[in-house]
Amino acid sequence: MSSVDLRELPTCTRCALAATRQRVVVGSGPTNARLVVVGEAPGRHEDEGGEPFIGRSGQLLVRLIDEELELGREAYFITNTVKCRPPQNRPPRREEIATCRPWLDEQLRVAANAVVLAVGNVAGRAVFGYAGPLANARGQLLTSERSRGIVTYHPAAALRGGSSVVTMMREDLRVLRPLVVGS
Repeated sequence: MSSVDLRELPTCTRCALAATRQRVVVGSGPTNARLVVVGEAPGRHEDEGGEPFIGRSGQLLVRLIDEELELGREAYFITNTVKCRPPQNRPPRREEIATCRPWLDEQLRVAANAVVLAVGNVAGRAVFGYAGPLANARGQLLTSERSRGIVTYHPAAALRGGSSVVTMMREDLRVLRPLVVGS
């Protein structure tokens, strides 16, 4: 795969999502971070604000990472599988994920030494390439051609599912901890 120029990402019009978005949500944080968080797609707040995970789900995710990994928001890079909000927050379609894939691949290439925390099944499959339900993949070290890390539940699932999902997310982050911050 040929790499793309990340400087062109903010003006991308490669798929139909460009027609319905307010802005491309590129990602934020240091590109040389030890941790890269990858989500599914921007939501309404992210589309309006231009940064990933700034709504309620993001607040929960940031709090869990802070509490379990002792990393403040400024210490990791955070992005999404697709960079534009799908209409009505629907899951991104395969062709949208495929079209956006070069952007994500380039972000992961730039952060080659980072460990990846994929949140949600869409992100987990995109980064690590597994098949099947998230419950079978979560909490274990996964590797792909470009990345190593774990997949856990999306924080939106925790907001819907309550404390049991938050507990599982905490367990997953503890698996990641030695890879990010040492023992």
